Amino acid sequence: MTSAINMLEKFSKFSEQWSPRVIAEMNDYQFKVARIQGEFVWHDHPDTDEVFIVLEGEMGIEFRDGAVTLQTGELYVVPKGVEHKPFAQTECKILLVEPKGVVNTGDVESEKTAENDVWV
Repeated sequence: MTSAINMLEKFSKFSEQWSPRVIAEMNDYQFKVARIQGEFVWHDHPDTDEVFIVLEGEMGIEFRDGAVTLQTGELYVVPKGVEHKPFAQTECKILLVEPKGVVNTGDVESEKTAENDVWV
């Protein structure tokens, strides 16, 4: 590969929300962009931390004992095994960093469970 990946340009290639798209891999990790709006489902990832990076907009992550708000340019690491529920009042564009094979809803089956390993 001899060209840079423009993360924001990748959003022009899909419109679905809560459906992460892989844009790069490093070792066993994937970098995924996603559009989010509304509320997600309560879930956790028992075997891995999950990184949320806000590229554009604002989002929150609810926890059973509180919440965190992220603005453009901010990131948050959800530790493995911590139950959480992402949300965004208006559409927010994010970058996720997580190991290959991680399902967006963890072990929870939901209408928001996305197909895994979809590249854009």
